[in-house]
Amino acid sequence: MILSRTSNRSILAVLALLLLPAVALLSSFAGGPTSAAHAEDHGAVFAKGENAGYGIGDLVEDFSLKNVSGDMVSLADYPDAKGFILIFTCNTCPYAVAYEQRIIELDAEFAAKGYPVIAINPNDAQRKPGDSFQAMVERAATKDYTFPYLHDESQDIARRFGATRTPHVYVLQKNNEGRARVAFIGAIDDAPYEPEQVEEHWVRDAIEALQAERKPDPAQVKAIGCTIKWAQ
Repeated sequence: MILSRTSNRSILAVLALLLLPAVALLSSFAGGPTSAAHAEDHGAVFAKGENAGYGIGDLVEDFSLKNVSGDMVSLADYPDAKGFILIFTCNTCPYAVAYEQRIIELDAEFAAKGYPVIAINPNDAQRKPGDSFQAMVERAATKDYTFPYLHDESQDIARRFGATRTPHVYVLQKNNEGRARVAFIGAIDDAPYEPEQVEEHWVRDAIEALQAERKPDPAQVKAIGCTIKWAQ
């Protein structure tokens, strides 16, 4: 009887060892924690269906949001623009803070070429007091923003676009009728905390492709940042 129990335990142990690789493989296909973390850290290309909202090629409905200057700002206020670098960002997310100087540099480089930055803060100030409108005003003044920093207080615009992260970038391109279409969605680059180690300049490459009358490739990558703080 003792030998039989020992044998049964040995068989079960062997079976468990044999099944472990299969379980790990299934987990990777299902998008388990390891694969999800890898995708977020490295900006992996992802399917349109993963993120509700606008997709590549979709026409964008204009909006009107309050700027830190107190004025209301919309896309129609830029009749001479060829497109826009629209970025959902905030004051408090470490990723957004890490990318802040690069956002300033994108506006400095591309606004004069017809692609100004429009920054939008979608975070709920009740959950993140550091993202209140007054805090936005102070941040924009401290960092001397050269672009509008808009308050999406209702969070309707973030939902319309399908934004989920800060920062989350949408490069828009105007068509012949002056309507903005989505040309690129995702991250600014592939190294949020080490700008000197950037290998993929996704936003810059997307705009340069549009300037050359080519479609961005890739047109969509995983946004790298903190989750938007939705109102509860």
